Amino acid sequence: MPIQISPPSVQVLGARVAFGTVALFDGLDFDVPSGKWTCILGPSGVGKSTLLRVILGLEDGGGKTVVSCSDGLPLAPRAAFMAQRDMLFPWLSVLQNVTLGERLRGGDVNAGATRSRALNLLARVGLADAAEKLPNALSGGMRQRVALARTLMEDRPVLLMDEPFASLDAITRLRLQTLAAELLCDRTVLLVTHDPLEALRLGHRIHVLSGSPAYLDAGLEPPGNPPRSIGDPAILTMQGELLHQLDRAATA
Repeated sequence: MPIQISPPSVQVLGARVAFGTVALFDGLDFDVPSGKWTCILGPSGVGKSTLLRVILGLEDGGGKTVVSCSDGLPLAPRAAFMAQRDMLFPWLSVLQNVTLGERLRGGDVNAGATRSRALNLLARVGLADAAEKLPNALSGGMRQRVALARTLMEDRPVLLMDEPFASLDAITRLRLQTLAAELLCDRTVLLVTHDPLEALRLGHRIHVLSGSPAYLDAGLEPPGNPPRSIGDPAILTMQGELLHQLDRAATA
């Protein structure tokens, strides 16, 4: 049998971003455990999206931020990033957008296995009939589903996702949360969301980012494994607690 290689955990030390003399966060430390979903909630503008970008090296960390993986190898080549905006190329078809990473790496996007996998992912996100359409023919929610399929297509051990389900209707959101939990059950995932119930359905550990400079709380760990039922009394109780915590964070 092939040897199962666990994805790396990610450690962030001394994360810092400042605008002039005002620090968004300064000296922020936290871990993203291997093979688990870590979720971050917090008020708008507190720095959640910026933190993801700092971890990926897309935002200046002031020369103090240290990001390392448990296996000692660099993070960036092994991480997939799904931003809030879908970032689809308007002149490429849906299928071409989904296979863009393979194209940029010089791979054959028309190879049977690659094309078949991309089409399967499109079917799984409910876009089986949209493969040859251009993005301008799609709704905002459909474009978000294409972006999700493209992220899953990368098949990376580490994923950083920024509000990946935000543009979706309630039922589609639940279905795609379940799909993501299934396909990424053995990956290291850092998810930013504004939705406490989403975090509780998917997260093994949930943190709230708040304050100025912002800091992460100790976090909570919902019972059971993702995707959790939205009707679970324990999850609904924790949702209420998280909402109160977010309300306090927003008015602090």
